Amino acid sequence: MIWYPWLNQPYRHIIGQHQAGRGHHALLVQALPGMGDASLMWGVSRWLMCQQRDGLKSCGECHACQLMQAHTHPDWYALEVEKGKSSLGIDAVRSVTEKLYHHAQQGGAKVVWLADAAQLTEAAANALLKTLEEPPQKTWFLLSCQQPSQLLATLRSRCLNFHLSPPDERVSLAWLQKQMRVTEQDGLSALRLCGGAPAAAQWLLEDKVWTARQTLCHALPAALRGDMLSLLTVLNHDDVVQRCGWLCALLVDALKWQQGGSQFIANIDQQPLIADMAMQLSARVLDESVRQWMTCRDRLLKVVAVNRELLLTDQLLHWEQMLSRRQSGLMN
Repeated sequence: MIWYPWLNQPYRHIIGQHQAGRGHHALLVQALPGMGDASLMWGVSRWLMCQQRDGLKSCGECHACQLMQAHTHPDWYALEVEKGKSSLGIDAVRSVTEKLYHHAQQGGAKVVWLADAAQLTEAAANALLKTLEEPPQKTWFLLSCQQPSQLLATLRSRCLNFHLSPPDERVSLAWLQKQMRVTEQDGLSALRLCGGAPAAAQWLLEDKVWTARQTLCHALPAALRGDMLSLLTVLNHDDVVQRCGWLCALLVDALKWQQGGSQFIANIDQQPLIADMAMQLSARVLDESVRQWMTCRDRLLKVVAVNRELLLTDQLLHWEQMLSRRQSGLMN
C-alpha cells in the first residue's frame, strides 16, 4: 500500500498509545476518501503482528512480518463485502468472530480490519458489538468510516474514535505538485472539492476526470440561459453522483460570492463562471437549486435500480421551470 507523509504523525500517536499500554482494543478511524486510512491501518496492523518490533516500526524480517507482506497471515482478518453485494451481513461477521476465540495460529496478536463500518447491516453490527464488549485477549479491531454517525451508538461507544484530519492546504498542495504537473489554482480547487484529502484531489486531477468537470463548467452557462437539457449528456454517466457534487459546489460558491466570501470558494479556477451565476441568480434561487440537486444526488445513491436518465431529465426540467418562474418575476 502507498504510504503518505501526512500519516506519519497519526501513526506515531496510535503506536505510542500501544507502547504506553494504553492502546484501545477497538479503533474507529473517521476519514474522508483519499486520506489513506487503509494504509494507516495496514501499518498499525503490521506493527501489532510483528514479533520483533523496532520501536515504532515493524522489523520486516520475522515470520509474522513476512506473512503480512505476503498478505497470508492467518491471524489477520479483513471483513469485506462479498462481490455483487452492497452490505456486510451477519454471516460474514460471525465467520470471523468465531475464529477469534481460538488460539492465534502464529501465537501472537489477532487483528480484524473493517474498511467501511457503514456497510454493516444492523444484525451484523450487533453481532460485532458482542465481540467488542468482551474481546478475546490480544485481539485488535481496526475500523474505518466516513460518517461514524451512521453507525449504531452502542458500536461507536465501544471504540476509541480517531479523526484522521486533512493536512494543511499548503502542505497538501506542495505534495500534489510533487506528484504531478498542476497549477496552484487547479490544485487548490481539487483539494477543496475533495474536502482537503490529497490523494482524492490527485485522482480528481487525472486528465479524464478533470476534463469531465471542465466540460460541466463549460456547459453550465448555456444551460442557465435556457438550454437546460443540454446538461443531460454531461451528467448522465456512471460517475453521476460525483458530477452532481461538482454542480452543487458551483452553486454553493455562487452563494458565497454573493455574500462577499469569494476567498472561501472551492472552484478557484472557475471564478468568472461563479461571478456570472452570482449575478444571474438570486440567493433564494441558488439555495433552492442546491437543495434540489442534493435531493437528486441522494436518490441516485439510495434508490435501488433507479432510472438514472429519467431522474436526471425530471430534475433538469424542474430546475428549468424554477428558473423560468424567476425570470417571470414570480420568484425573487
